[in-house]
Amino acid sequence: MAEGKGRVCVTGGTGFLASWIIKRLLEDGYAVNTTIRSHPDRKRDVSFLTSLPGASEKLKFFNADLSNPESFEGAVEGCVGIFHTASPIDFALNEPEEVVTKRSIDGALGILKACLKSKTVKRVVYTSSASAVSFSGADAKDVVDESVWSDVDLLRSVKPFGWSYAVSKVMAEKAVLEFGEQHGLDVVSLIPPFVVGRFICPKLPDSIGRALVLLLGKKEEIGVIRYHIVHVDDVARAHIFLLEHPNPKGRYNCSSFITSIEEISELLSAKYPEYQIPTVQELKEIKGVKLPHLTSKKLVDAGFEFKYSLEDIFQDAIECCKENGYL
Repeated sequence: MAEGKGRVCVTGGTGFLASWIIKRLLEDGYAVNTTIRSHPDRKRDVSFLTSLPGASEKLKFFNADLSNPESFEGAVEGCVGIFHTASPIDFALNEPEEVVTKRSIDGALGILKACLKSKTVKRVVYTSSASAVSFSGADAKDVVDESVWSDVDLLRSVKPFGWSYAVSKVMAEKAVLEFGEQHGLDVVSLIPPFVVGRFICPKLPDSIGRALVLLLGKKEEIGVIRYHIVHVDDVARAHIFLLEHPNPKGRYNCSSFITSIEEISELLSAKYPEYQIPTVQELKEIKGVKLPHLTSKKLVDAGFEFKYSLEDIFQDAIECCKENGYL
């Protein structure tokens, strides 16, 4: 085959995770189509993608937007696999939740319809979020597997940070899995937690900023005191693993660690004494969300292996932040 392992599509290619998936795919011998939103006033800088090894021969860009579901048809055409990572993120709540959720669902279903039309797509890997399993209500468990869904009514009434995004992820994931079943399209979803590690996108990823609040001197911004966390490269590898797996089914958690803010403080203080990191004693006073542990047993039992330690996750993020002037 002229295109190595075949051509695949990654939606939302300028994002933190999507850009790393593209990097990995090119390294693994795939040809890649990626979608980006066109900007009315300026051309988007995608040099961080075009400069990747193999990009000049194997990477193609397409303008597409979740607000216009049909716009993905060109990018999907001729592909054997789709990674749908693009998702509206509006933590500032600039738009009503219903609008964000509708765009998320309509965009995802538009992509799946394009897959059916293409007649070449063998599998779709949908990128969900830990927020789709972490808020299950009164019977909330400390360890959650893929059978758990966040309670949309609870999210809408309690309105925790990022609740609008969480609702949209629950509703969109349910919609894509249901569509796959109804139309005989092979759809699986991957559920990552806080994604941390190196990044190639020009902007500091939000999840890295949140994971490094202790180093960035933003103790007052700590809202979560126990994190589920994973290295970006492990998540990218897990996406490709699910694409290549002979027979994956349904949802897969992809979280390698659960760690407290105190454990992070101890790890960072020992390795980076040059930074003024709050002590464990100071952090004990902070009240915040304790996220449940996402067990990834299903993914591991399917044959996937996590490569990175907790120390690797933070070290890679910190070194990359230093290189890019964020630290």
